[in-house]
Amino acid sequence: MEIRDRKAAQRRAGIMARRGLPQAERAAANAAICARILAMPCFQKAENLLLYAAFGGEVDLAVLAEQAARLGKTVAYPVCEENFTLTAAVPGLDGWEVGAYGIRTPVLERAALVRPEALDLVLVPCTAFDAVCRRVGMGKGYYDRYLPRCRNAVALGVAFEAQRVPEAAADEQDWQLDGFVTERKVYRGTDEFEL
Repeated sequence: MEIRDRKAAQRRAGIMARRGLPQAERAAANAAICARILAMPCFQKAENLLLYAAFGGEVDLAVLAEQAARLGKTVAYPVCEENFTLTAAVPGLDGWEVGAYGIRTPVLERAALVRPEALDLVLVPCTAFDAVCRRVGMGKGYYDRYLPRCRNAVALGVAFEAQRVPEAAADEQDWQLDGFVTERKVYRGTDEFEL
């Protein structure tokens, strides 16, 4: 099976796994993941974060975002733009819209932008991942193009344990993350940053 077909199969299975979690289990997992991230040194030290608004059964980081804002951290969200590029934007008041792919995103005209090199922590969603922190995304490569520009940031994947696969169908264009956080544990991909 070609890598493209393996990615597609893992993507479908991962989306089904995350959407199929019972409500009580999902709520407990979301809480556990947010608590785990809150306790991590990379979060505690971070001043500028890139989170995401949960979509399609992804881990919900709303509680983490609220805590980060209370701690005085800058919380930005990705905006998908032309040519599969991402922009990190801090939403203003009434600054949300339904953007590309039906994902809730900040309105760029009413948002403050954060340069990629100013980010300290980037939390990345996925459809599937493995124990060495390779990920399968939605297939457009937004994060794979953006993460190399975040040269000062810890890139931390966020997923439910049900999305873990023995070996993610990743190739040379897929960016390996520094770590992954699930409701059960933290996986380390690299030792470049303290997680």
